Amino acid sequence: MIPANHRVVRGAMAMCLLALLLALPGRDNSPAAIRFRNVAANAGIRFVLENDPTARKHLVETMAGGVAAFDYDGDGLTDIYFTNGASLPSLEKTSPRYWNRLYRNLGGFRFQDVTESAGVAGAGYSMGAAAADYDNDGHVDLFVAGVGRNILYHNRGDGTFEDVTQQAGIKSGPWSVGAAWFDYDDDGLLDLFVVNYVRWSPEFDRFCGDASRQVRVYCHPQFFDGLPNALYRNEGNGKFKDVSQESGIASHIGKGMGVAVADYDRDGFMDVFVVNDKMPNFLFHNLGHGKFEEVALQTGAALLDTGNPISGMGVDFRDYNNDGLPDIALDALAGETFPLIRNTAAGLFEDATYSSRMGIESRKYSGWGIGMFDFNNDGWKDLFSANSHVNDRVELFEATEYKQHNAVFLNRGDGTFQDVSETAGLDFLTPRAHRGAAFADFNNDGKMDAVVSSLGEGPELWENVTPGGNSWLILKLEGTRSDRDGIGAEIRVDGQSNHMTTAMGYASSSHFGVHFGTGKLKQVGKIEIHWPSGTRQALTRVRTNQVLRVREP
Repeated sequence: MIPANHRVVRGAMAMCLLALLLALPGRDNSPAAIRFRNVAANAGIRFVLENDPTARKHLVETMAGGVAAFDYDGDGLTDIYFTNGASLPSLEKTSPRYWNRLYRNLGGFRFQDVTESAGVAGAGYSMGAAAADYDNDGHVDLFVAGVGRNILYHNRGDGTFEDVTQQAGIKSGPWSVGAAWFDYDDDGLLDLFVVNYVRWSPEFDRFCGDASRQVRVYCHPQFFDGLPNALYRNEGNGKFKDVSQESGIASHIGKGMGVAVADYDRDGFMDVFVVNDKMPNFLFHNLGHGKFEEVALQTGAALLDTGNPISGMGVDFRDYNNDGLPDIALDALAGETFPLIRNTAAGLFEDATYSSRMGIESRKYSGWGIGMFDFNNDGWKDLFSANSHVNDRVELFEATEYKQHNAVFLNRGDGTFQDVSETAGLDFLTPRAHRGAAFADFNNDGKMDAVVSSLGEGPELWENVTPGGNSWLILKLEGTRSDRDGIGAEIRVDGQSNHMTTAMGYASSSHFGVHFGTGKLKQVGKIEIHWPSGTRQALTRVRTNQVLRVREP
């Protein structure tokens, strides 16, 4: 037993240490609450995600719903693009209700449908979207992934888009879910990584479920052959070259659902993480001479410590613990947890799912879209997950729910997370068949908002109304080479790190800049930017609560 006087001394020392920690400049004394308000009803968004469900339970029906957030018209307000399904079994958009939809942000959380005038209604059964300025003309372009139909839209800069898929050399595989834009060869031109899922066609008619009760469900991915992913090199003249084979990407067969990019080993080349469905994940290490090596197993990123593959859905690849290294956050089905894979440096990862408390906090949820952002601006990135099970009849077989509410997990700043969904707002707990999610500051108030799609329903538009008055910074980057977007740039703001990317979540894309919560700081001491060109830039004594446009020197 510890003597009483020793306990008193130790307790006093602990209190002093805690007081010192809480007194650090810019540090919040307690984690601020996170609050959201669904403003979709009055936003002018009339979109409904039409997945065309059938009695045959075509697998594509339960997988639709990607979302892209990007400023297509360059007015400083982030717009929203929803992908949509099609008629089954034809896989054709036989009426306007199946159109993909583009909504222009008018400000004040009001949006206008500009789909027809912009020319982006799409074709086929669409899945995901990825936004970036691939031709460096200052206008953000759009790639749309789908079942047997991929589309590349070139933004003309006059409010309209042109379908340049064929002349650009982009192919359509059996089933593409999403994509990531990144410059893998550091030539200043954004290349395109396309995530492919499984071999499926409308003729597939296997009965899955309980035949004795005539309960039919969507078939498990084990009944489908996987596919290789694809990599397209940007040739710089509006053309792309398929380098999937020569780069080493095509030699790995997976069942890809989500993709995110980051330079995980800090060697100056962007790497690619692909989350697979019920099989080990892929980590494609960029070797720097046009080749990739798949290293997920040897680095510890392929599986959790249990050794069991998960039903991986969405992914984000960012630094959650402010150690300067990008970590990996995933979501999966109920009972599998939402894995958190911590980057330990030396090119290795470790399973932090339970040590971070994400295991216990997320176990009841099934997640799709996911995003790692600082929603309360306290300097620590939180997690948002768009939730629902994949099987609309799961309640007949398992002790879980099909429709679920979204979840938000508060980063407590000590390496752990806490599910604070119950206090995130009354309407936040509404269960739906959520799928894709994109993130941006839609009303330019410095707080990260979210837009979430739901099968058979209209979207949710979550305005961040978190109280507390914490400060923030959003950086909008412009490279001076041809890489205008600044995608791949790494940024440090005092003790935090982040990087410019638009690839995250499930079948979705978020193109708005790079956000930092800065606590109670009125200014940050130093901003360091490592541009993809290798240029290093430093800004000092920068005031907070502003959108900072930074041009590469």
